[in-house]
Amino acid sequence: MKLLIKSGRVIDPANKLDEVCDILIESGKISKVAKNIKAAADKTIDAAGKIVLPGLVDMHVHLREPGREDKETVSSGTKAALKGGVTSVLAMPNTNPAMDSTENIKLLQKIIKDSAKADVFICGAITKGRLGQELSDIKALKKQGAVAISDDGASVDSDKLMEEALKLSRDEGLILISHAEDKALSNKGVVNLGLTSTRLGLKGISKESEYKRVARDVELAEKLKSPIHIAHVSCKESVEIIAKAKKRGAKVTCETAPHYFSLTEEAVLNYDTNMKMNPPLRGKEDLEAIRQGLKNGTIDAIASDHAPHTENEKDIEFERAEFGVTGLETELAVAITELVDTGLLSLSGLAEKMSLNPAKILKINKGTLSVGAPADLVIVDPDKEWLVEKSAFVSKSKNSPFLQRTLKGVVEYTIKNGIHC
Repeated sequence: MKLLIKSGRVIDPANKLDEVCDILIESGKISKVAKNIKAAADKTIDAAGKIVLPGLVDMHVHLREPGREDKETVSSGTKAALKGGVTSVLAMPNTNPAMDSTENIKLLQKIIKDSAKADVFICGAITKGRLGQELSDIKALKKQGAVAISDDGASVDSDKLMEEALKLSRDEGLILISHAEDKALSNKGVVNLGLTSTRLGLKGISKESEYKRVARDVELAEKLKSPIHIAHVSCKESVEIIAKAKKRGAKVTCETAPHYFSLTEEAVLNYDTNMKMNPPLRGKEDLEAIRQGLKNGTIDAIASDHAPHTENEKDIEFERAEFGVTGLETELAVAITELVDTGLLSLSGLAEKMSLNPAKILKINKGTLSVGAPADLVIVDPDKEWLVEKSAFVSKSKNSPFLQRTLKGVVEYTIKNGIHC
């Protein structure tokens, strides 16, 4: 099968490419990127006036299967991913059972083989049951195919255990992804600690609960010369700690999510549980620090932290509602609207954060439009606007913080292994 994409603005930061040209795809691989390709093809797509990006690599996705198929499945989650231009996802380990053993990873691998529409990479659990008490067999998880380890949703409280995990992940060539939260400090809060929590009469989550744990994890990793990746950075102090560590030469990378560079804690003032996530939406100075961290390169990646929940888990009192929001279908458009359209990032800079850098961090062969690379790409109309509506979601769950918001950037084609999905 030959596919020819004509006259799109092709953006590929891996090859420092940003120009109008054609892409020829043969047998699921990119075979040529050049101007005016003359070749017979089974299908031709006219991409004039559109942008062509490497397929997005979302390194923080909760697919919920096995265990909570009422919220999401590998099938529904990967369909949602493709709709949003995401061709590869990292499935987080907080499933039931957790991804803490080769048996459980094999179970998920079979589900992926049978039902995934996009590529699904697996993140193993740092500790058994993600309970922070005993390490998983990290070497065995790597051998079975895990590309990262994390206890996402929980932090490893024990310094000694975290140090051992960092040593093992370093020796195995796995990236350790830190969920930075000291639960003794977050103390069962539900919104950012400050004026908003006081005004609403809700228990607050301090920024300190995040940045103190970021500081500890970065310090341990630096001491061991081990790479570490900090998930869902939400506050100014975390950005500052990571920036300083990078200047010292620490092997630290980090990600943020679209809600942290587009919404503040004021979004929860009407008790909208679709604005409840962990870490919580922070203040204006935090939002600005996140945006500047994306601009100056302190923040390496944008990931959705796609966390689907059923309506009966969200449409209840704020204190009782589950933490988490969906994001696979909106992340690219939110980024275009908030970062590219405002001049904060170039389209090439955006492709770095959403395709190239996540692939590099995970050490997977994705995120580029190089000749010979898998033909995973997305064709987007960056100027076309659309309204985020619950009825249009492909995800099983509809708990988006961007409902009824008009966004720029419509995904017109997602191509996976050379096939239009």
